[in-house]
Amino acid sequence: MNQPLWTPSEERIAKAHLTRFQSALRERGLPVGNDYAGLHHWSVADPAAFWTAIWQDGDVIGEGELSPALVDAQRFPGARWFPHTRINFAENLLRFRDERTALVSLLENGERRELSYAGLYAQVARLASALRAQGVVAGDRVAGFMPNIEETVVAMLATTSLGALWSSCSPDFGINGVMDRFGQIEPKVLFAADGYHYNGKRCDSLQRLAEIRRQISSIEAVVVVPLLEQSPDLDGIDNAVLFPDYLDASATRIDFQRLPFDHPLYIMYSSGTTGVPKCIVHGAGGTLLQHIKEHRLHVDLDRDDVLFYFTTCGWMMWNWLVSGLATGATVVLYDGSPFASEGSLLLDAIDNEGISVFGTSAKFIAALEKAGHRPALSHRLDTLRTILSTGSPLSHESFEYVYRDFKADVCLSSISGGTDILSCFVGGCPVLPVYVGEIQAAGLGMSVEIWDESGEPVIGEKGELVCTRPFPCAPVGFWNDADGSKYHAAYFDSYPNVWAHGDYGEITGHGGFIIHGRSDAVLNPGGVRIGTSEIYRQVERVEEVVESIVIGQDWGDDVRVVLFVVLREGLDLDDALRERIRQSIRENTTPRHVPAVIIQVDDIPRTISGKIVELAVRNVVHGQPVKNTDALANPQALELYRDLPELQA
Repeated sequence: MNQPLWTPSEERIAKAHLTRFQSALRERGLPVGNDYAGLHHWSVADPAAFWTAIWQDGDVIGEGELSPALVDAQRFPGARWFPHTRINFAENLLRFRDERTALVSLLENGERRELSYAGLYAQVARLASALRAQGVVAGDRVAGFMPNIEETVVAMLATTSLGALWSSCSPDFGINGVMDRFGQIEPKVLFAADGYHYNGKRCDSLQRLAEIRRQISSIEAVVVVPLLEQSPDLDGIDNAVLFPDYLDASATRIDFQRLPFDHPLYIMYSSGTTGVPKCIVHGAGGTLLQHIKEHRLHVDLDRDDVLFYFTTCGWMMWNWLVSGLATGATVVLYDGSPFASEGSLLLDAIDNEGISVFGTSAKFIAALEKAGHRPALSHRLDTLRTILSTGSPLSHESFEYVYRDFKADVCLSSISGGTDILSCFVGGCPVLPVYVGEIQAAGLGMSVEIWDESGEPVIGEKGELVCTRPFPCAPVGFWNDADGSKYHAAYFDSYPNVWAHGDYGEITGHGGFIIHGRSDAVLNPGGVRIGTSEIYRQVERVEEVVESIVIGQDWGDDVRVVLFVVLREGLDLDDALRERIRQSIRENTTPRHVPAVIIQVDDIPRTISGKIVELAVRNVVHGQPVKNTDALANPQALELYRDLPELQA
């Protein structure tokens, strides 16, 4: 059995909020055990008691009776949480109103702004009053076509303080991508910036904004944040007003609308690469409890922490990040390219802002290593104690790189969940060791198992990631899905009363998890299922390869593995390099993993949130349509995979 890369010190374990939480439950006579496994077992065996304890430990602001905490527990979907309570999400995120720093907003061009908790409350009060005067009420939709700046957080909090639903997407979406999302939900108010900075460029948003306003008739007001210019020209946009002019300067108090626990809060969107995106509706109470649980117990976040996650406003990690306000931490926002200043800008922010919890993607960590960055030598990193990684599986090599060249004494928590639950099924734990290539544990209150093809739970074998019992952060439904059929088909068609998430993974002997990729992208040569991450891990070891994407191509009566690689600038793929790639895969996996064909390409298509799209590439290779290219950041890259002679019979 391999040795851990990192083990928390006894002092760190003793100080962890999770340790104090478990001790308090044990003192009450609850059967929570003395280790994480015992606590997790209790949390899924008695979910009503567990989630009640999360409510109480998180000092959730609300009203009504906590009991019963769970009704219709055998129905999944259909279980109801805290049916006799009423809360307001924004009220819980604005519980602190002192002069401590709430938000730090950083832009790629070096601009920095800071807002205290008192200042944040005041801004939200002025905007909430303006929205109320606009006629926004509970149940209305308000949308953000916004960069990741403080005004986006203010707009979300003002919206949700009224009980209206917030939905956002990144300003790098094209018109069709925005229409596929906001066109379905018919927002009453649209927030946008005049533009944004990315990769050294100033990107104007006003032309697209005018077209969005023209096409969505439900929009009564367009509120524009002047980011590129002090006084942008809004003449071409109907009902447009600048953000500072829209605020009600006289308002000083927020009238929070407390609503039922499962009242809709956010509308999120599936990636949309196989059709029009699904509109996933998340409830206020479930989102709040899950985020409080993950921040306090799994990340060990408190008021003295500085929390950062690289994200756009179109990715669920933005929603997760801003919930850090409920814990009173300082939340650092960044808008721009993560690779600005040759990848050092975000590393600089760790030192400059005193970031203690740094969230990023597996791709960013791998890119730092490929570029030769050694942050332990170039930066102090003295405040940094936790690194979070998601977006795709974190390779063994990236685990080792972090502890070798980033920081030795840090909790590296790979996490995995998704937009579907606005949080994690499996993730970090501050009191457990970190093993190479493994996610530390199943989340508390999440009854996560791996099932084989016969629907039986397995350990040490690969299979489908499922959740066998209800949890409060499950969506309250899909938009425009009155009978719930689309919602049921998305998660519950495979197994009755069991959530099938669509991830292919395994549970290790440590109780950790390895995610091998999406189930629908699993390769099947010779009838043997292979997770794509098993191949990516070996390809990343090859110095000449920058990144890669692998698919299964129908070939005769079987499937063959096809690998596409992007090489370092100036390099060409020759037979010798092909053989080295194949040898690396063959020696460290099995002969079935070895690609039948390896092809050099100039680019790999990705969603706007940065995830590679194996299914879209597979469709192009097979001459099938890709239904929604507007969900891609670089749809033109798909043409690189069309009608390749190497793939013809």
